[in-house]
Amino acid sequence: MRKILFLFVLAMTLCSCNKEPVGNPFISVENGHFVRNGKPYYFVGTNFWYGAILGSEGQGGNRDRLCRELDYMKQMGIDNLRILVGSDGERGVTTKVEPTLQEAPGVYNDTILAGLDFLMQELGKRDMVAVLYLNNSWEWSGGYGFYLEHAGEGKAPRPNEDGYPAYMKFVEKYANCEKAHQLFYNYVKDIIGRTNQYTGLKYVDDPAIMSWQIGNEPRAFSKEALPAFEKWLAEASGLIRSLDPNHLISIGSEGAWGCEGDFEAYERICSDTNIDYCNIHLWPYNWSWARKDHLVEDVDSSCVKAKDYIERHLEICARINKPLVMEEFGYPRDGFLFTKDTPTTGRDNFYRFVFSLVGDNAANGGFFAGCNFWGWGGFAEPKHNQWQVGDDYTGDPAQEDQGLNSVFASDTSTLQVVKSEVDRMAAIGK
Repeated sequence: MRKILFLFVLAMTLCSCNKEPVGNPFISVENGHFVRNGKPYYFVGTNFWYGAILGSEGQGGNRDRLCRELDYMKQMGIDNLRILVGSDGERGVTTKVEPTLQEAPGVYNDTILAGLDFLMQELGKRDMVAVLYLNNSWEWSGGYGFYLEHAGEGKAPRPNEDGYPAYMKFVEKYANCEKAHQLFYNYVKDIIGRTNQYTGLKYVDDPAIMSWQIGNEPRAFSKEALPAFEKWLAEASGLIRSLDPNHLISIGSEGAWGCEGDFEAYERICSDTNIDYCNIHLWPYNWSWARKDHLVEDVDSSCVKAKDYIERHLEICARINKPLVMEEFGYPRDGFLFTKDTPTTGRDNFYRFVFSLVGDNAANGGFFAGCNFWGWGGFAEPKHNQWQVGDDYTGDPAQEDQGLNSVFASDTSTLQVVKSEVDRMAAIGK
């Protein structure tokens, strides 16, 4: 009997000795760097804003395509996806994502919520993670304009009809509109408090979520609104922290560009104890660094400006000891054409340069931890230059030319550049 007991204890000891220690399944930040399962976490991901819609069984849903896209990205090593929780407002509006999730404050399209549940289940199966953003300062998913309308501030202008200056002047009101904030906070509580109908997991307990993100490119839209903007972000991050102690919280910011060019405001926002890491975006064409008719020629000058922009934000990250993620960057196809057979010389060169900055900094122990290129078009087959109901979703939301910034599965040269950086970042994390 003693011999049997001895052998049992020995076997259990050997078992426990050979078993690798399992760290925290939730991605965390330790001393300015991401950690996952007890190991450093570096990544190359993408933007997949339409993932929850694809996961639905209603209008726009295509679960076969969703699984095919996820399998392809996973095979590539692209396993960090930035995803829109859902769009807001009325349907049938040109240049806005359909179908909407929040049709009126607190009134939800259950098929999209089920789509989000299905998406999270599939990500978990593949050991992939999501950054889920909850709001949007731009018109294409409702966001600011939706909440202001329901707070009694009037009808939001549509940029495609009234121009962006009129739209931005209207949404400048958001920073100071407490009623709009409360409507948003109610939505935040509903989403974060959700339980996945397929896995039975509460969202707060799901390690397939990397981060809750306050919004997509939240802006003050004027220097005068910056103090109120900073206050709102602090309130929003505090609310999210009170609801979910497990997950990271991020802003979704473009960087100083999203703070009216004020680097000090950006630093104050990111220094908040509830904000776990920093984000920046890079858009050479949108920011007038590259000209529509000289996209290939303007790559070099765009890279010079990008390097300066990145370095100034890395200095901030060093001061506040938080990781940096280049969460959006894109570049149009050559000649500002959108068909899938259009060359991507300029884009490939710009991607290669951005990846080199991210990878070099990470390899040398810097604060760059990852990047998400914009945006995943995958197996989509665009039918129209302007998205229409029934068309495939691409990386380009409904307000943009379809194919403008999308990376399709057929973009072999771009994906080769991406794969090279995926392999490099994976090696850094070992």
